[in-house]
Amino acid sequence: MEIERKFLVTSSAFKNEAVPSMISQGYLNSDKNRTVRVRINSNKAYITIKSRTVGISRDEFEYEIPVADAEKMINNICEKPIIKKLRYLIQFQDSLWEVDEFLEENEGLTVAEIELIAENQAFSKPEWIGKEVSDDPRYFNSSLIKMPFKQWDL
Repeated sequence: MEIERKFLVTSSAFKNEAVPSMISQGYLNSDKNRTVRVRINSNKAYITIKSRTVGISRDEFEYEIPVADAEKMINNICEKPIIKKLRYLIQFQDSLWEVDEFLEENEGLTVAEIELIAENQAFSKPEWIGKEVSDDPRYFNSSLIKMPFKQWDL
């Protein structure tokens, strides 16, 4: 079970706290009821299946796969565009935050996520955390391939 809250980021102060890793990911299926994602993060690759999000929770199944297989799937099978982003892992008080700075078609978008044990779990927010967008499907990575951030009317 994945319980996740998502927030916009208000400044680049988080960059002082972590070194980024490059992530490339593509979707074999981006249907809102089920997504199947292939991701390469540095020198490891994964295939991830997620159920429909209910509230801020959904089932998630993730398996490591060979990087060469992931590269072939991303290049030849996955829906386009491919999501590319820099990921920063930041420990803040008792929580781990993942900050994704999107590139290419989604450049200009930076989102922070925190995974929780329970939907009502209390947590502290770093000063660079802004508006919560957990319930806005436009910010789902699977939505960003259909309507990249650069195409949004803001």
